[in-house]
Amino acid sequence: MGLDSGEIGWFSPDPRGIIPLEPFHIPHGLKRALRKQKFEIRFNHDFAATMRACGQRDETWISETIIASYTELHRLGHAHSVEAWNEKGLVGGLYGVSLGGAFFGESMFHTETDASKIALVALVERLRTQGYILLDIQWITPHLATFGAEAISRRSYLSRLKKALLLDCEFAQAGGAHPTQEQF
Repeated sequence: MGLDSGEIGWFSPDPRGIIPLEPFHIPHGLKRALRKQKFEIRFNHDFAATMRACGQRDETWISETIIASYTELHRLGHAHSVEAWNEKGLVGGLYGVSLGGAFFGESMFHTETDASKIALVALVERLRTQGYILLDIQWITPHLATFGAEAISRRSYLSRLKKALLLDCEFAQAGGAHPTQEQF
């Protein structure tokens, strides 16, 4: 994370927050929003804009150094964005890093109700389809708790991470090119 001093800090919380991919809980109200298909979900369409939007808050760890670092990871195929678009443009989304069968969710944002939540649902669907087994969220927030997020011990986390890193998962759908889009 970007620190106030301009340096980058490394954090490893114990317990660690994860969202189980199986089963994945979609809150009842969000199921109604999903049926309305209010957003077009795009993957990796505008990674930099998604990161910048995630950093648009009073207090943020997303510094210019962090943006440059993750943009390079994106260029190398390791960092990805899931974006919710409508007639107003980019209105929600998230980004993170993919390694093996693990996805490390870094940050989310929304300017329209349910946009980031629907992006998260699309992320989980993509991860399941591609054979991922770990969705790391570092810390649990009340928002993420509604999706069944749970705290696990560092020991349990490291065991799951070890198994996930042995997998050879691709964030892009088989035969698919980046960027991609789907209706949600």
